[in-house]
Amino acid sequence: MDIKQIFQNNQDWVQEKLSIDKNYFKELSDGQSPDILYIGCSDSRVTAEEIMGVAPGDVFVHRNIANMVPNTDLSAMSVIDYAVQHLKVNNVVVCGHYFCGGVKAAMQSQDLGILNPWLRNIRDVYRTHKDELNAIQDEEERYKRLVELNVQEQCINIIKTAPVQRAYRDRGLKVHGWVFDIQSGNLIDLNIDFDKILENVMEIYRLD
Repeated sequence: MDIKQIFQNNQDWVQEKLSIDKNYFKELSDGQSPDILYIGCSDSRVTAEEIMGVAPGDVFVHRNIANMVPNTDLSAMSVIDYAVQHLKVNNVVVCGHYFCGGVKAAMQSQDLGILNPWLRNIRDVYRTHKDELNAIQDEEERYKRLVELNVQEQCINIIKTAPVQRAYRDRGLKVHGWVFDIQSGNLIDLNIDFDKILENVMEIYRLD
């Protein structure tokens, strides 16, 4: 794409919005009150607002390689803190996607330089679920299942945080794990039973 075309696209978009509502940008600048924090992958094929069919201001978005939420990532932790404590979102979504390059790379036994520490988090997910994953003979199906399990583990990382625990107690905040199927365009709710998964260990992570 010609980079100059982007600015023309922007002007076309501005005119389109103003033709529908002359106060569109004034109202947009008044502030935001999203109900959802969406944590997704940086993959250029997976645009959060478009796949959900939502407008600017509806969703607070954080994206990184393979939709990770490691507790050492100050960016992700800051986003969660701001969204939950200040924007008062009531839903936190981790959305992975099939054919994720980050998850695929983590399955390979090779040195990927600066990516190694980041991808190690996904390799830890594989280690945690090694028995289930190694029992899957088809490589593509194993890869897709790792995508799903990675979403699950990142959701658990979110549940471990103090802001989310407080919001769960005080206003019933919910955490959701989704996967976007690039081949069909469908969003899939994994319907993860976090209470069952964490029933024997939550006392270790409970912060209040």
